[in-house]
Amino acid sequence: MTLTYETVDVFTDAAFGGNPLAVVFGGEKLSTEAMQAVAREFNYSETTFVLPPKDPAHTAQVRIFTPTQEVPFAGHPNVGTATVLAWRGRCLSERLAIA
Repeated sequence: MTLTYETVDVFTDAAFGGNPLAVVFGGEKLSTEAMQAVAREFNYSETTFVLPPKDPAHTAQVRIFTPTQEVPFAGHPNVGTATVLAWRGRCLSERLAIA
């Protein structure tokens, strides 16, 4: 399986500063265990998986993993993922809704 991903530095304007984040696309068929393995491989404080939204009013479903567990919410992963989605033109309305 091939996954597309971007790595970004959140809360900084300098490379290798701020909070590192991996944003992974195309993981709809991955199990939770496989997502955890990918996050462990990146070994960043968090890795997000952008999935199709469960509710069409939302832009995406985002799952957040640390190297050891899935977490329900975290600030810099949501900010970084929203930024990557905006860069990719995935924000089609005035507001970005992530569930």
